[in-house]
Amino acid sequence: MGHKQSVDSRGKGRKNPGSSSMVQKHSGGAIISGPSLFDNLPEDCISNIISFTSPRDACVAASVSKTFESAVNSDSVWDKFLPSDYSSLVPPSRVFSSKKELYFAICDNPVLVEDGGKSFWLEKENGKKCFMLSPKKSMWITWVSTPQYWRWISIPEARFEEVPELLNVCWFEVRGGMNTKDLSPGTRYSAYIVFKTKNGCPNLGDVPAEATVGLVGQESSQRHIYFVGPTDQRRDRETRDVTRPTKRKDGWMEAELGQFFNESGCDVVDTSILEIKNPNWKRGLIIQGIEFRPTKSLFYI
Repeated sequence: MGHKQSVDSRGKGRKNPGSSSMVQKHSGGAIISGPSLFDNLPEDCISNIISFTSPRDACVAASVSKTFESAVNSDSVWDKFLPSDYSSLVPPSRVFSSKKELYFAICDNPVLVEDGGKSFWLEKENGKKCFMLSPKKSMWITWVSTPQYWRWISIPEARFEEVPELLNVCWFEVRGGMNTKDLSPGTRYSAYIVFKTKNGCPNLGDVPAEATVGLVGQESSQRHIYFVGPTDQRRDRETRDVTRPTKRKDGWMEAELGQFFNESGCDVVDTSILEIKNPNWKRGLIIQGIEFRPTKSLFYI
């Protein structure tokens, strides 16, 4: 039986103090130590091997030894984790000291692309591409150009220069879509509407809205979503299959509209949210955009 590397709660291999040797656990339970066999490999060879893993795995591998840490930090590794078209998505005015620094900058600080029509960033764990659609430039909202129904506002925490605030409508309909060639191929994506509510979003917040997501020409997934949710417990039990919104780290709310699989990047994905059954006038919703990001696996560690 071979040896297993011991990994602590932070996902890092434990090292003997003052050396690059690894603390390893034998299959029989005995703890032994010794130099890592991989340390004998040339650094560029280690870099090449790591580039076939994932950004998350690379960060774990950096804890193995100083040799591994140096190999992980090389541009050749992080260039593989960046999308092939990253240079066209990042403003040339942003200068970085390494590809690793560039990678994490895109993950942590989304950039506006397509003349402000979309916000782009990378999923930190796997480098998959994510986008948010601008309501003004990449979405379609019924009556959004009619001042008595909607108004455009600027708020500091929004990614886009202006976002729409719902003043009063009886017909609520929001749509958005994009070409899947801009997304990562071979990836399952989830679509979300990102929003804030005011005063409980009267006549819309506690009413299930119909949401659809799908590739054009294929059957769309369908579900119902809440922007707030019912306060009546009896009614809440009757509608327990309706998706409730969740609060994000950035302070906005989001509700999942559905999922789709981007097989080859040669399709168009469409999303819609519709509520026309409630005849009362609806108000109190601020929409930041529709977001596409990789679906989290239930088995992801």
